[in-house]
Amino acid sequence: MARDVSDLFTFDEFLTHWAADRPDRPAMREEDRLFTYGELEERTARVATALLAAGLQKGDRIAWIGKNSDLYFTLFYGAARAGIVMAPIGWRLSPTEWAYVVNDTKAKIVFTGPGFDAVPDQLAGKLEHGPRIIGADEARTLIANTARASFAPSGQDDAVLQLYTSGTTGNPKGAVLSNRNLFALRKHSNEADMPYTKWEDDEAVLVAMPCAHIGGTGLGIMALAAGLPGIILAEFNPDGVFDAVEHHGVTRFFMVPAALQMLLMHPRCASVDYSRLKYILYGAAPIPLELLRQCIKMFGAQFIQAYGMTETTGTICMLPPEDHDPEGNARMRSAGKALPGVEIRILGPDGQGVPTGEVGEVVTRSSNNMIGYWNLPEATAKTMTADGWIHTGDAGYLDEDGYLFIHDRMKDMIISGGENVYPAEVESAIFGHPAVQEVAVIGIPDQKWGETVKAVVVPKPGMSVEEADIIAWARERIAAFKAPRSVDVIEALPRNASGKILRKDLRAPYWEGYERMVN
Repeated sequence: MARDVSDLFTFDEFLTHWAADRPDRPAMREEDRLFTYGELEERTARVATALLAAGLQKGDRIAWIGKNSDLYFTLFYGAARAGIVMAPIGWRLSPTEWAYVVNDTKAKIVFTGPGFDAVPDQLAGKLEHGPRIIGADEARTLIANTARASFAPSGQDDAVLQLYTSGTTGNPKGAVLSNRNLFALRKHSNEADMPYTKWEDDEAVLVAMPCAHIGGTGLGIMALAAGLPGIILAEFNPDGVFDAVEHHGVTRFFMVPAALQMLLMHPRCASVDYSRLKYILYGAAPIPLELLRQCIKMFGAQFIQAYGMTETTGTICMLPPEDHDPEGNARMRSAGKALPGVEIRILGPDGQGVPTGEVGEVVTRSSNNMIGYWNLPEATAKTMTADGWIHTGDAGYLDEDGYLFIHDRMKDMIISGGENVYPAEVESAIFGHPAVQEVAVIGIPDQKWGETVKAVVVPKPGMSVEEADIIAWARERIAAFKAPRSVDVIEALPRNASGKILRKDLRAPYWEGYERMVN
């Protein structure tokens, strides 16, 4: 068994601990590159030294634009050791969206991943300050040529990671996460009898979800916390997953259900040896029963559903393997139970707790809760209470056994293939179209992606609207995954007495026969 390191709370402590404990054990692998814990400790110390030598200080921001990479994790861990905050930016976003995040962080340096050499040109004229932009080759050279020097390591409550969560209104918000947010909750799990939170010493973790999400970066951190190798895929692809399982000893991975379905549909899937695979973690959507049956039959692994959000540093609630029944059961519709150390309550409209089984807003408190939103005190105060509770914006209820059932979204967010899409952002992209008078965006059920984006459009008087034209217009302005896949044209949007669009009325016909309006 991996030894108890539950009293370590910072990147600096973990890296120095494992470098002393297991210097020659693999820490990180991508393609044919492998770094041991000894090498990773040395390389991250050089990163910290190089950033400080470049004039950065604790609390300054750096950004990453690129896919998952061993270089990203090396830069992130090295920066974190010195209390310099990494802000990874989704590579699938548009350059305009990249620029918003770079400007918002006031990043001193923007690092770009392999294959992103065009970023300086794509950002030209869009930045409000003059960050240095460093490509992958230059960054690797910088690490190789820097001699480490001593530095003051960051503390438990210092910020180290800033993840952007798309705003329900307007621009995305930077959720600021500390060392403690990323590591402290494990202490409680170590003291509980939960075998799936324990790690054997021969395990390996696959990092396949995007690093700009907690479901990507968080898996790299899980590997580091356990002193095990993180196997990094630049982006999710079935062959990469199969290779990692067959050749690199992967024992657990996190995937959205849409990605699991892609694995099953791949011609190679049935011929892979899954005997080492222990746990499949999934989240962002419940797993359809038929998909669970197919996955258990194919992979033979145990399944864990994770529920959480960026603001809670990921998972706060888990549906454990014993509650996953291929024959189906009531609990499989739940998001599981709060992890040890996490409090969950359900509040009514008056802000008071509601009785067991009654629907209200899900609120949570734990060491996982973010420091706050970057430079947004009002938004932080709306989301977090003075005594540390976060309003999730999800509607749900707790049953008598403490299982959390998510009833619906209070904030209309659409989750398509694990990516969060907020209607307001898509609506504002479509709104400027010359033929559009009004638009509302909803999520509708989709077999492959869980949900897909649909725009409901009211044309201007005397004008007609073409579906393909609206989709193309949106794709020019926002990332392709946010653009609508389909467009309905109607005479008027349904509204309540105060003029607010009734999205639930627009959604209702598409969700008939579903138990809840989250697929």
